[in-house]
Amino acid sequence: MAAVAAAAVVVAGCSGSGDEEPTTAQSFYLSLGDSLTVGVQPDDEGRPEETSEGYTDVLYRTLKDADSTLQHERMGCGGEDTTTFVEGGIADCDTRYEAGSQLDQAEAFLREHGDQVDLVTLTIGGNNFTNCVDGAGGQAELDIEDIGVNEECVADGLERLETEIPVIAERLTDAASADTQIVAMTYYNPFLALALLEEPEDEASEDEEAEEGGDGAEGAEATPAEEADESLAARTVEILGEVNDSLTSSYEAAGIDVADVDTVFDGANTEVPDDSDTGMPVNLQQICDLTWMCNVDRGPDIHTNLAGAQAIAEVFGERIR
Repeated sequence: MAAVAAAAVVVAGCSGSGDEEPTTAQSFYLSLGDSLTVGVQPDDEGRPEETSEGYTDVLYRTLKDADSTLQHERMGCGGEDTTTFVEGGIADCDTRYEAGSQLDQAEAFLREHGDQVDLVTLTIGGNNFTNCVDGAGGQAELDIEDIGVNEECVADGLERLETEIPVIAERLTDAASADTQIVAMTYYNPFLALALLEEPEDEASEDEEAEEGGDGAEGAEATPAEEADESLAARTVEILGEVNDSLTSSYEAAGIDVADVDTVFDGANTEVPDDSDTGMPVNLQQICDLTWMCNVDRGPDIHTNLAGAQAIAEVFGERIR
């Protein structure tokens, strides 16, 4: 069979007119991960749906401008965490992967296509923590006093992150060609926006106090809601720092490049710019500008809008060799 194949190649090479353009080999961009990978955003009714406006889609369109042979293999699935990425277990996701899990399917693709795969992007781990904020499950009206961090959930999420990300990284690098670049990302903190959910009512209360001749906020102690607000925001920043440190450490140890997405969102920057029109700190303003968390018609929703997808794609673009 090998001799026949070789002869066929020789005949094909000699039978042309000599003026024909050489055939260009197909190349691939493989995107892996969770809902951010497949561009999930809320529809007009606030229901999450996959779109073609995720960061992977934006990145692919840019890359294809430079390489017309590039094909996007979009393999992500909404809801995947590190455990299901490795083992499967989400019904809607499992139906997509003949090999068993997203990681199994990715390994099969990488081994089949070898050095034709130019780039792999990876977004996984955020869903280890999505349900760790109690009381923020999408209700129409939220009370900040009922919202808190489930520390057991956080501890479990971090443990799985620390044990499963190295497994994911090792298996992907083993399956990929030496010429394939793998770039994985850190996360932003959408839960900073929870502070805004009670803002209209708080402002109304202040106005009522002023009309009644009260002294307002001057010299007053923080209310329980304000204290809960501040402690929740501060704790989510701490958690995100631990998450991103763990991701970065594991990826770099495996030789995987890291797109530090949190730098775009300025996750730890609590300064209020002098020229701010909203009075929001930088990190909260970025969440409002780049995600659906502050949108009153279609949110709150943790996913990026198109502007956020473009911002993330730019971070990845800076890391691509």
